[in-house]
Amino acid sequence: MALQKGTLKQTLHRETDGLNRISSSRSLHVTTDFINRLGLEKELEGHQGCVNCLEWNETGTLLASGSDDVQVIVWDPFRYKNLSTVRSGHQGNIFSVKFLPNCSDSFLVTGAADCKIRVHDLNLGETAHVFGCHAGRVKRIAVAPNVPFLFWSAAEDGTIMQFDLRCPEQSQSHPKNVLINLNAHMGGSAEAKCIAVNPLRSEQMVVGANDPFIRLYDRRMLSCKSMKFPNSSESRSPWEKSNLMAGGNPEDFALPEGCASYFIAGHLPQKQQDYKKRYRTLASTYVNFSPDGSEILANLGGEQIYLFDVNKSRKPKKFDLSLVMAANGIVKEAACAHSNGYSLHKNGTTTNGVTNGVTKHGCLSAVAAMATTRDADGEKSIKRYRSDNKQLSMVAEALKKRANAYFEKEQYPQAIMLYNQAVVRAPHSSALYGNRAAAFMKRRWDGDLYAALRDCHSALQLDSNHLKAHFRLARCLHELSWSQEAYDCLQQFKLKFPDYAKSSACEALDRDIKAAIFSRTEQDDTMDKEAKNDPEASLRPINMSVSNQEKMWRSQARDYEARFCGHCNTTTDIKEANFFGSNGQYIVAGSDDGSFFIWEKSTTNIVRVLRGDDSIVNCLQPHPSYCLLATSGIDPVVRLWSPMAEDGSKNEREIDNSDDAAIANQKRMNADPLEVMLMNMGYRVTGVFDVDEDDDNRTDQPVNCRPS
Repeated sequence: MALQKGTLKQTLHRETDGLNRISSSRSLHVTTDFINRLGLEKELEGHQGCVNCLEWNETGTLLASGSDDVQVIVWDPFRYKNLSTVRSGHQGNIFSVKFLPNCSDSFLVTGAADCKIRVHDLNLGETAHVFGCHAGRVKRIAVAPNVPFLFWSAAEDGTIMQFDLRCPEQSQSHPKNVLINLNAHMGGSAEAKCIAVNPLRSEQMVVGANDPFIRLYDRRMLSCKSMKFPNSSESRSPWEKSNLMAGGNPEDFALPEGCASYFIAGHLPQKQQDYKKRYRTLASTYVNFSPDGSEILANLGGEQIYLFDVNKSRKPKKFDLSLVMAANGIVKEAACAHSNGYSLHKNGTTTNGVTNGVTKHGCLSAVAAMATTRDADGEKSIKRYRSDNKQLSMVAEALKKRANAYFEKEQYPQAIMLYNQAVVRAPHSSALYGNRAAAFMKRRWDGDLYAALRDCHSALQLDSNHLKAHFRLARCLHELSWSQEAYDCLQQFKLKFPDYAKSSACEALDRDIKAAIFSRTEQDDTMDKEAKNDPEASLRPINMSVSNQEKMWRSQARDYEARFCGHCNTTTDIKEANFFGSNGQYIVAGSDDGSFFIWEKSTTNIVRVLRGDDSIVNCLQPHPSYCLLATSGIDPVVRLWSPMAEDGSKNEREIDNSDDAAIANQKRMNADPLEVMLMNMGYRVTGVFDVDEDDDNRTDQPVNCRPS
């Protein structure tokens, strides 16, 4: 049994292969068995308010926590002892705490809502430095393991600042340590929300802001610049200062060409306006590098968690004509266009049984293929037939059959989880990508349509004659409001598969796409007329516009590699997501429903959901070398989680049905803002988060959130 679980097998491999001992030890840091036994070890009590930040020292012997009570507590996590309580001197909630590297764990840096940064000497029990350079709340501090004297800050005034303790910045009204001014690029409303430095390549710095873009900078190409704030008598609040300071010349904060790379989930630039209409703000609440520094994890408030590859230039997907072109050009006869998955009938009728009809090209007639069944995408009639002779492994085939069965039962989250496992085992199967795309289109969580579009691309790359993937691609493009691309895709579909061009589903989609294009044209004409009738448009301040440099970076933004769904991130803007395991095998993140989720990185599947807080889990910080996890949130406690003994006892904090929890969270993220507000006040809003009308075993509870 132990060999099957993999732990004994990896241990044996470590002992018999000296070259892989280090790698095997790292992989044994967090295993599937440990994850399955993870439970609450201890609650550390001592704070009097929400615990907004956690930080391990480099060796994992100390844990620091910062709170709304403006105190920092340094804990011995193994003896559950409060070693030191630091009265920080801040006048607002502490949002970030960091141990300074290479300082014998004797110095802590804190950032808070009072716009101040403070450096604390733990040995002397006093504050060594106070920095008042920022004009907005300081949300995150970043340090680098191999850089002992420097640290960086991200604040809601839209700036990233660099601090060097060898020559500390003194001026509050005219700081000279501004590394990046997002106001000069995004406009005067820019806010820097989070920041992280690559642990293995300290020149790489990633920044999250109050938009869906993730920004990666090469620090070697940046230099500190000065910024002049208005005198206190000239403005009434720090927020006005943050807007006024962008009123200067944006060219003063132009960055060198090639110093930045942007990342974003490919559907978000198009869908951002839709989210604004629903009063949902897309802002990064946390960014972090993987242990090997090759990946960036971003928790996007109002949406999902995304994983980006630092070294891979993945372009966002729309419609690529080469995908649907056969090697010898467009196929004239649909009968020769074999495909995994499903295909439309020419006239929308079903055919029961198989005929012996053969076309003049020697291919089976499309109408004379296999028995028909109902299409997953809503087309009235379809048929299934295979295009290749490649066989899936027994495991992948079994997973596919189980997924198909869940799909037929309309249990799409379960189907997707099984397709995810099958794709990992058979990444070259176009059928799996096509089937998963259909499931995404049915589930329709945030980002699912774009995920389906990506799967259609993958299916067509493997099989350019995959009819159903081609048709689904047109549908996804249309529903994502890429109307012209949808039109081009459907026209190619009709050329390549003329037998299906007159089907009811194809004609209906064609009408919908043309109506969308016509509507968009009318909207553009209206906007042009309004612009002509607005003589003050050219007089608006330059700080309200996006810079040309920013437009270029956004246009070149790279797409995500993987996404993780199931949690809810709408209530607080400090919600973290982290890699768990020295090789980053798992992803962990908190949720507005008081639980935290654990995903398997390779499949993106949820593997555990645990109740971590009475209201909201914000912070999750894994121990650097043990399977030990520290969490915190609205409750005034720090919780430690580790593998429990295998004694058969039930874990009272485990959410038994992770699917229901994930579905409820997706509804929570898309709920009416008034309903969410009422629920955060403790009211029960009937029906908003119900998973099923007849479900008596729901796990979701009203959130009683005390805002940070």
